[in-house]
Amino acid sequence: MSTDPEVCTAAGTVRGTRHGAVAAFRGVPYAQPPVGTLRLRAPVPAKPWDGVRDASTFGPPVPQQSSPLDASDDWLTVNVWAPDLGAAGLPVMVWIHGGAYLHGSSASPHHDGAALAAGGAVVVSLNYRLGVEGFAHLTGAPDNRGILDQILALRWVQENIAAFGGDPANVTVFGQSAGAGSVAALLAMPAAAGLFRRAIAQSVPGTFFTSRLAADVSTAIASSVGVEATAAGLARIPSSELVRVTQAVVRSLPRRVRTWGPMATTPTPFSPVVDGDTLPRSPWAALAAGAGRGVDLLVGHTRDEYRGLAARRGGEITDVQATATLDKLVPGGSTAYRAAYPEAGPAQLHELVNSDWLMRMPSLQLADAQQAGGGPAWTYELRWGPGPDGAAHSLDVRLVFGSIDVHALRSTFGAAVADEAVHLSEVMRADWLRFAATGDPGWPRCAPPERPTRVYDAEPSVQPYPEERSRRIWQEHPFDTQDLLATSSSLLG
Repeated sequence: MSTDPEVCTAAGTVRGTRHGAVAAFRGVPYAQPPVGTLRLRAPVPAKPWDGVRDASTFGPPVPQQSSPLDASDDWLTVNVWAPDLGAAGLPVMVWIHGGAYLHGSSASPHHDGAALAAGGAVVVSLNYRLGVEGFAHLTGAPDNRGILDQILALRWVQENIAAFGGDPANVTVFGQSAGAGSVAALLAMPAAAGLFRRAIAQSVPGTFFTSRLAADVSTAIASSVGVEATAAGLARIPSSELVRVTQAVVRSLPRRVRTWGPMATTPTPFSPVVDGDTLPRSPWAALAAGAGRGVDLLVGHTRDEYRGLAARRGGEITDVQATATLDKLVPGGSTAYRAAYPEAGPAQLHELVNSDWLMRMPSLQLADAQQAGGGPAWTYELRWGPGPDGAAHSLDVRLVFGSIDVHALRSTFGAAVADEAVHLSEVMRADWLRFAATGDPGWPRCAPPERPTRVYDAEPSVQPYPEERSRRIWQEHPFDTQDLLATSSSLLG
């Protein structure tokens, strides 16, 4: 007789595995496979099954460059880590992975929910459609299908999480990078209202598209395979081919700046689409108007968001290049940044403005918008980080989940740095769990003029917002939607 844990969900019974005190259930379908007649459509709830479904392994990743198509098309699955199946009313934390809206999977070992669950929460993670399948703007298809997947997963949580010991009335949705962009979108989407009580947005991207810009991107992709940018046209093209064509568009992004604007400086041609329907307004506008008034929001970023990406792109940044980037990403940026950061050379200025434009200032402005709309908001910055990448993009994820490689840190940087990582991981995880349980992470809310901020360094502290010089530059440049810069077609750039 099996001693593995079993739970009866609305669709059928699942059998998971146990890891110490935590029970784990992986690869549980929340939606029918989005293929055949369901391809490029809104997600449809999973069909019931008979008997006991094995939930010991993760479901396959959705189509993307880094993962070959699996024999199974059961991509839309959730995973649950539960510390006590006999409990009732535990806080629930639903994780949305990042990956530039192009790649990623809930199966990543960096997103294992066991450590968070051991702290007293039921943790859920999920797969959602990416790339063309999830985010292309297509005639005859709903926009933001990847986020509609997330909404259906949150509905699954509402219906089923009590069976795992969780409280459906106390759900925190949290995500990083594209996952944080998804969280921001969910805060502004009517279809997501009431599905979560709290939200944590880690490194919110500043890229939300108008329908016009998104349509031009889709036209560029569709024309490469000889079809129109319609659901009917692209449904005839295999997912693997669309992934290949999308990568060609990614490689061409630098030469599309004249038509696609600053978004062409990013590593992805996709972002949520403000279509007036599934997503009526940008998150900043929606929160300022009160859309998040009933949701507790914790939002923040790392100090060195862009440094790792800049290093991977390589090459020395000249003064001419820095000036061009500064003025391209923020009007009058060269003058403003050189005045605010007189000690910075071209490479640092290039890194600063990219960090600010892409992640840091969108995150801060989301907190400001929430506060302006009458909702509670708290802010943080990760300042700690070993090695040349410093407090890099995504480092906060590994600290919160407890998945940072302590042994590698010890062998590379020494015992003191490894000990700092362990301590900081414990502190951040405790803060996230406290916020999920109570709605208060343990420091004052973000509010002008000082905007108290939790700063995670070797010794965490609470300080006035540490990037004040950048905040002053950007206070006259609010984030909203990005539009096509030219009305003529930019098919092949």
